[in-house]
Amino acid sequence: MSAAILIKNISKHYGALQALDDVSLKIEQGEFFGLLGPNGAGKTTLISILAGLATASKGHASILGADVQSNFRQARRQLGVVPQELVFDPFFTVRETLRFQSGYFGIRNNDAWIDEIMANLDLTGKADSNMRSLSGGMKRRVLVAQALVHRPPVIILDEPTAGVDVELRQSLWQFISRLNQDGHTIVLTTHYLEEAEALCQRIAMLKQGKIVALDTTANLLNLYGSIKKDGEGKTDLEDVFVNIMSGNAL
Repeated sequence: MSAAILIKNISKHYGALQALDDVSLKIEQGEFFGLLGPNGAGKTTLISILAGLATASKGHASILGADVQSNFRQARRQLGVVPQELVFDPFFTVRETLRFQSGYFGIRNNDAWIDEIMANLDLTGKADSNMRSLSGGMKRRVLVAQALVHRPPVIILDEPTAGVDVELRQSLWQFISRLNQDGHTIVLTTHYLEEAEALCQRIAMLKQGKIVALDTTANLLNLYGSIKKDGEGKTDLEDVFVNIMSGNAL
């Protein structure tokens, strides 16, 4: 069985800047996987390579066995990405936006699934609203819906809850957790480390373009969480993250 995502020795240079340095990673089908790191660590660059928005300087990557460069159509069809940026077309309603997104993947008569996505993301009441009239939180919900509209088996969420309210976070994670239980592979980047701790089975941490930690969430907590200055209190993923990024755990 092909890995959901397979990354082999990926490096990426932007002139003198090395955004990724020989990154290798295998994410199995059905995993809920966390990709964490500070700003500038290379997370979005790696996602851009997987999504076909950037080309690796070295190495290869595939989605369910489809190479992201040589077999980009199949790779892209099997992947849904929720970007950090609020990118939208101001001339269409929410429903029109999702219908057009379905059409990009050759999917017709997709209204039943669109209705289900909108219901789960609390967008039903905004279905006929123009995109430019929505709040920032509502626009982010539409981005999530766009990523899911072609039913991709692999879903990457790049800071999906940044700047949104607690209610959306809860409804979004309930929906995404259900998709994961149904067999979808989920990859999450987030600065809300409590989300990653609660949801992710395994976690990779990036620092300056390199993977500096890769293990199950439980093992990371056990191995690195005990290195605490006060020696007291509950260990959580934030402790682990700080310890690894500061070099205390290396």
